[in-house]
Order: sequence, then structure tokens, then C-alpha cells
Amino acid sequence: MKQVIEEVLQAEERVGVLLKGAREQADQIRRSTEQEISTLLNDARAEAQASTQSFLEDAKKEAEQIKADRLKLADQAKDRLLNDNADKVGDLVKNVCDLVMTTE
Repeated sequence: MKQVIEEVLQAEERVGVLLKGAREQADQIRRSTEQEISTLLNDARAEAQASTQSFLEDAKKEAEQIKADRLKLADQAKDRLLNDNADKVGDLVKNVCDLVMTTE
């Protein structure tokens, strides 16, 4: 009976050692996995930030180009308006000058 009890106690001790080793291994796997996840998240954040920055720079360049094109079109429209109405503008300037000259 004593021998059976000793064998049971030894078996429990071996199981305890195995469980302790398994727990340590599980903790190490968990820490390693958490570190890997952290690295992957940091890489994803950096990639997303770079992608966003690139997108914003492209959008800014496009907006500046659209602005330049619109200003060019506005200048062309202004020039056409002035050229098409040069006689009217000249008459208007003459009338304003005459009005200023005749006003006391």
C-alpha cells in the first residue's frame, strides 16, 4: 500500500512538473504572439500613415492644378470680355471722364 501511495505521489509530482512546463511554454507562446501582433500593428499603422500621406499629397497637387486651370480660364474669359467690349469700355471711360470734368 505504501508503495502504491509513493507511486501516486511520484506520478502527481511528474504531472505537476509537466503542467508547470506546459504553463511556461504557453506563457512564452502568448508573449511571443503578443509581440508579433504588436509588430504587425505598428507596421500596418506606418503603412497606413504613409499611404494616407501620399494620398493627401496627390490630392493637394490635383487641387492646385484644378485651381491653376480655373484661374487660367477666368483670365481668358476676362480678356475675351474686355476685348469683345473694348469699344463699350472706352465709351464708358470717356463718359466717366466727361462727368468728372463737368462736375464742380
